[in-house]
Amino acid sequence: MAPSEIIPLTSLSHEKSLRSKFIRDVDDRPKVAYNQFSDDIPVISLAGINESGGKREEVCRKIISACEEWGVFQILDHGVDAKFVDNMNRLAREFFALPAHEKLRFDMSGGKKGGFIVSSHLQGEIVQDWREIVTYFSYPIKARDYSRWPDKPEDWRAVTEAYSEQLMGLGCILLEVLSEGMGLEKDAWAKACLEMDQKVVVNFYPKCPEPSLALGLKRHTDPGTITLLLQDQVGGLQTTRDGGKTWITVQPVEGAFVVNLGDHGHYLSNGRFKNADHQAVVNSNYSRLSVATFQNPAPNATVYPLEIREGEKAMMDEPITFAEMYKRKMNKDLEIAKLKKVAKEKLLLEDELEKAKVEVQVKSCKDLEEILA
Repeated sequence: MAPSEIIPLTSLSHEKSLRSKFIRDVDDRPKVAYNQFSDDIPVISLAGINESGGKREEVCRKIISACEEWGVFQILDHGVDAKFVDNMNRLAREFFALPAHEKLRFDMSGGKKGGFIVSSHLQGEIVQDWREIVTYFSYPIKARDYSRWPDKPEDWRAVTEAYSEQLMGLGCILLEVLSEGMGLEKDAWAKACLEMDQKVVVNFYPKCPEPSLALGLKRHTDPGTITLLLQDQVGGLQTTRDGGKTWITVQPVEGAFVVNLGDHGHYLSNGRFKNADHQAVVNSNYSRLSVATFQNPAPNATVYPLEIREGEKAMMDEPITFAEMYKRKMNKDLEIAKLKKVAKEKLLLEDELEKAKVEVQVKSCKDLEEILA
């Protein structure tokens, strides 16, 4: 798709009705409002995390409990400088407020790694997400492609480099906690990741004309190790732990990061820690921003449980690389998308056939009336 054919959602947010390509099937539509908040997700202070002894052990216990119960929690007192958080929020708002032609200079279509994209749905999916993103790869440093990083606002590169560095440090601290929580050496998870990758995705969810029919980001689990999410105070992140039967909207907490455990972390723990099942909903009152920092293992890192407790079986048949794990996940998602597309087309065809039958019956009745008249 050429950049000229891409329409930023900000251009569609003032329309009275939602275009069909964003309308979800009934079963996939939001069940809970963006601002119907729950306090079920633990909010954990990391104060004392770098101290040895009781305080660190207490923080670790809370984190491990949250991973076992939800796979998602929020953290405060995390050590990330507030100025970087404020600057990331400012940069994000300024970028998405740019005219469409400025954002589309960084169009990500055509296989480019990094840049701007609308929706980011999988190729082959009928329904699209109601979001815009700008994304870039920040670690390993040697892999950075600054040509795919926005050059507006002007200080994007300097601020996001510093932000990425602080988030990498925070991610490494959390990996140590997860290692210790499994009774392993504190560097066990870091070693399993080899050289850690980091990908930053800045999400913008514009006001939506019919939010009850759409999703900002469809239901999913993250493929990587952990995700650190900075969200504004609007609300829209939702999670479930019962397979989607019930959903809760995560209460935004000023200055906090939401931590999601991903598939890789789920496998390393042999299923002990949940991979957070989540989605993002939208609303017609406010636009929403979030910055997701994905801490992923290197593509050639081995994916396999680090510990198999007595009485348990390995949840994987054999070790595979993270690249292979990711490929299988994407292929599965594509297959599901194809099946949904075929099912939807079948329903549409059946509906058209039924309408045709009714029209034939009506015409037959009219013809009979004319004969008998």
